[in-house]
Amino acid sequence: MSFDKYAGKVEHILDITKRGDLHGVEFETCMLGKVFDSPEAFKEMLADRNMELACLCLVCDWLHVGETSDEAKLADKAIHFVKGFPHALLSLCQMPQKDRENLAERQKNALACMNNVAKRAANHGIKNVFHPNSPPGSIFRTADDYKVMLDGLDGNYIGFAPDSGHIINGGMNVYDIFNDYMPLIQHVHFKDVGADGVWRVMGEGITDFVKIVSMLHASGYNGYIMVEDESPEAEVDPDAVSIRNAEYIRNKLMPLP
Repeated sequence: MSFDKYAGKVEHILDITKRGDLHGVEFETCMLGKVFDSPEAFKEMLADRNMELACLCLVCDWLHVGETSDEAKLADKAIHFVKGFPHALLSLCQMPQKDRENLAERQKNALACMNNVAKRAANHGIKNVFHPNSPPGSIFRTADDYKVMLDGLDGNYIGFAPDSGHIINGGMNVYDIFNDYMPLIQHVHFKDVGADGVWRVMGEGITDFVKIVSMLHASGYNGYIMVEDESPEAEVDPDAVSIRNAEYIRNKLMPLP
């Protein structure tokens, strides 16, 4: 999440992930730098490390009834990029604003735009998911918002990518959300958070990741679980914290049946 420091440093990010003995990566479009114009070069970087692109994340405002020309252009570029990676998903994430005014209208507009993007991507054989977030200005952050969100997403083209940390910070029970919406889940994000709402290094917050992984296993889920870290420690030294998180994954989550 250290955009200013790591944007464009794709090989470094891949090397750190590889050091953690992890297999898949998810990039936001703004982190790819020049590689965003060269999917074949990125494919070679992954192959050299025996890794794969699990997901590409597209973040837009989507404030209007339809996409702006810039939003449509970015979405089409992302679709073109993902086409080169047969197993990769396209994750759609709405950029939080400063407030939640005109909430119903903003939710309706965002859903319409995301459905349009997902339909275009699906026409190229790409699977899509929506990843909600939880800052105060997010329009999909509470239990009521989630009902609107999942009623408004076109299930023919787009699935659900829950994020454990954002669910908790949105005031919801994370285990209930995973359980209630399990049939719609096609991609998962993990990040830990404390009872005070502050992001924590994985395993140092209140989230029972073992429980969630067990729930996913029991459901037959076979997609990726991506780990993000927005803790203060990660802001200072993202590389070291990424390695710590990888150790937690190997020691606590990978041994699960």
